[in-house]
Amino acid sequence: MSPAVQLFRAQRYQELKGQCLQQGRLFEDPEFPASHQSLYYDSAAEGKVEWKRPKDLCEDPHLLVDGMSSHDFHQGKLGNCWFVAACSCLALRKSLWQQVIPDYKEQEWDPKKPRKYAGIFRFRFWRFGEWTEVVVDDLLPTERGQLIYCHSNVRNEFWSALLEKAYAKLAGSYQALDGGCATEALVDFTGAVAESINLEEGKYGEVISEQMKLFEDLMKVHKRGGFISCSISCPGRPSEAETALGLIVGHAYSVTAIRKLRLGDSLVFSFKAEKLFMVRLRNPWGKKEWHGAWSDSSEEWKKVSNSERKNLGLTVENDGEFWMTFEDWCKNFTDVDICRTVNTSCFSLHKTWEKEMMYGAWAKHPEPLLNRSGGCFDNRETFLQNPQYLFDVKKAQDKVLVSLQQEDRRKYKKEGKGDNITIGFEILKVEDNRRYRLHKLTVQERVATSPYSNTRSVFLRRTLQQGRYVLIPTTYIPGVPTKFILRLYTDVPSKLRELKADRPKMTCWSLLCGYPRRVTQIKVHSAEGLQKQDRSGGADPYVLIKCEKQSRRSPVQHDTTSPVFNTQVIFYRKDIDSPVTIQVWNSNLLSDQLLGQAVLAAAPGEPREQQRLRLRGRGGGEAAEVPGHISVTVLCSEDLAEL
Repeated sequence: MSPAVQLFRAQRYQELKGQCLQQGRLFEDPEFPASHQSLYYDSAAEGKVEWKRPKDLCEDPHLLVDGMSSHDFHQGKLGNCWFVAACSCLALRKSLWQQVIPDYKEQEWDPKKPRKYAGIFRFRFWRFGEWTEVVVDDLLPTERGQLIYCHSNVRNEFWSALLEKAYAKLAGSYQALDGGCATEALVDFTGAVAESINLEEGKYGEVISEQMKLFEDLMKVHKRGGFISCSISCPGRPSEAETALGLIVGHAYSVTAIRKLRLGDSLVFSFKAEKLFMVRLRNPWGKKEWHGAWSDSSEEWKKVSNSERKNLGLTVENDGEFWMTFEDWCKNFTDVDICRTVNTSCFSLHKTWEKEMMYGAWAKHPEPLLNRSGGCFDNRETFLQNPQYLFDVKKAQDKVLVSLQQEDRRKYKKEGKGDNITIGFEILKVEDNRRYRLHKLTVQERVATSPYSNTRSVFLRRTLQQGRYVLIPTTYIPGVPTKFILRLYTDVPSKLRELKADRPKMTCWSLLCGYPRRVTQIKVHSAEGLQKQDRSGGADPYVLIKCEKQSRRSPVQHDTTSPVFNTQVIFYRKDIDSPVTIQVWNSNLLSDQLLGQAVLAAAPGEPREQQRLRLRGRGGGEAAEVPGHISVTVLCSEDLAEL
């Protein structure tokens, strides 16, 4: 067993199988027995169910018959179309389903060696940051000799029914799978990053430019091994109601193909367009299809010969599968779930990402400095009483992907606590040298806010400028405890780490070398009127902030005498009589040149508002004035845990 794979309920597949073969019996799982409690978490639920093994349902059972495809199984009586839609997506990628069904050939029935069969199977799911192996027996719930939940088109194929059973075991019961989101299962199948898009809010059905951007993005996701599913939410209409064009409300459809097609001359004339933007979908029911343009019996298909269909790749492989134009798709569906397989391999032709992952928890505590469940940004008094994570953007700008995922709560449905918690996160640009937790928002910039959603995970893509950032994951309401994992992807390593300390630690060395007595926060906003340094009348300035033996330097602003710096620093000062010096330099090839400086006492009683200071030459506060001013904000406190 690979150390990277955890065992659910400490059940070892090979060990259990060996015991069954040695004793000449078929496996019966004591952790998920063939009983009412495995079917329902609600003790009042009723159903006359018989548990049967595949050999009792057909003569020649198999795990897989002629491989796996996205259309060889259907949803049963359980309201888990989201899970079945995810299975349709999984079936498209052999490398991924072989990860979920490990050593599938070894698990297969062998009619030549019936005594080698022990009625035990194993599946693997990515659960809360690690791969987890789940063992099940082959006893399946039936009524009148028929499988009542997920089942194959082929009577003697059982991979989908057994996979569903393993997933139900993780959730605590089959009933716990009733209602959900396809991205939840896709993340569990792949470890991918989930993103949800509301097509109505984004106006993708109306704004063609946004529609085309989304099409290109989704086509890239699909080509690179990601997954897409979609659904229609319609408040006021019952779930599973049928629209006028044959689509089902509240039902998860899997996207099985995306095509951008250049049409030949004859088809250009027929469709009055040079390109077609098309999406192929599958209904997990295996029936109930779209009745609009490009539906099976539509006028559009009559204009395309069978050979042209094949050349264009516009094939329909099975009932329940259909094509739509991307424009119709955007107008008729409301919600899209995307699972991105983020590439972290060093050996790839495509863009690769640096990944960081942290485990965390929101936890209540009556002491504010120890509380880690402060709620969202609207709760100004407690917002910073959440876990805080520091990371750096090293490049001039970098695209950042962030995924926040709460623990799966289906297992709590029996206790009436199975609903997802509304979660999200904030990203703040902070001081370039911050090392301790934030306690008050002053000079920091709020640069990004994720969607807040009661889905299992939330996702954000954002381009950030060079600097240091604090990411604060939150529940929407304060005081809601639960666990989470945070994943951060950047182009270069970000050194993601949790901020745990509130102030510098008191050590034995502090007695000898001194301990900070004051904390000072400085933000240099901008400068203006600097001395011109080249023939074009510009300069290449940067700011250098010095305090005691510490210093921080901003990036260079090119070809300007009125630079915007927005540089933040924080100093924990032992010698409170030593001033803070803010210098403006011009960057030169051979030797940088001082343009001017401001020397500050930075004491608690000084103004906290933004100040405009005259630049002076070297020396103290009486040094000669030089061209230019700087705008700064300075905050001081003798409480080291105030800022």
